[in-house]
Amino acid sequence: MKIAIAIDGPAGAGKSTIAKIVANKFNLMYINTGFMYRAVTLKALRNNISASNIDEICTLIQNTDIYFEGDDLILDGENVSHYLTMPNISKNVSSFASISEIRKKLVKEMQKMAEKYDVIMDGRDIGTVVLKNAKYKFFLTATAEERATRRYDELLKKGLQVSYDEILEDIKKRDYLDTNRDVDPLKKAIDAIEIDTTGLGIEDVANKISQYIERR
Repeated sequence: MKIAIAIDGPAGAGKSTIAKIVANKFNLMYINTGFMYRAVTLKALRNNISASNIDEICTLIQNTDIYFEGDDLILDGENVSHYLTMPNISKNVSSFASISEIRKKLVKEMQKMAEKYDVIMDGRDIGTVVLKNAKYKFFLTATAEERATRRYDELLKKGLQVSYDEILEDIKKRDYLDTNRDVDPLKKAIDAIEIDTTGLGIEDVANKISQYIERR
């Protein structure tokens, strides 16, 4: 039986960084599902396709190839990882991620990976939709202010000039869109362990998750 670990939570809760640590500790394949939605968003924006143009989006995703090489996401043969955390993608990803046609295609791809490998995935609906039968499920949270500070610091380190207030507003907007969308909204799975990461270091949270897995 393949090992499957699901980590859900809102934007900026530390899911990706923590999932990578846990993946290395237990020798799992890390699947950044958020990057997959961001990649589709990037491709749509490059092609000037809006989230309201469902017909063109359906054509777009039918002709889209997405896979991972280590931590890098390859979109139609191009390593686009550098672009996926840019502010413009963050502002638009929730609108595209709420489209059922996109979600259906990407969820199938994620489930194929889980059938083939021992995986840890992070996202918005991993424990409730993608890996409903996963033995290990976690839901990470943090205040909007702390999550905005993390994203602000991350972008500054990349040399980008950004506004903390704009990032905070974007996070609050994404929280609303993610939790209120009609298709697979962000919510805690009934059997998930909730961890508030506010004020905690990355290693502290990773250790909490690792200890729970080891006990099981």
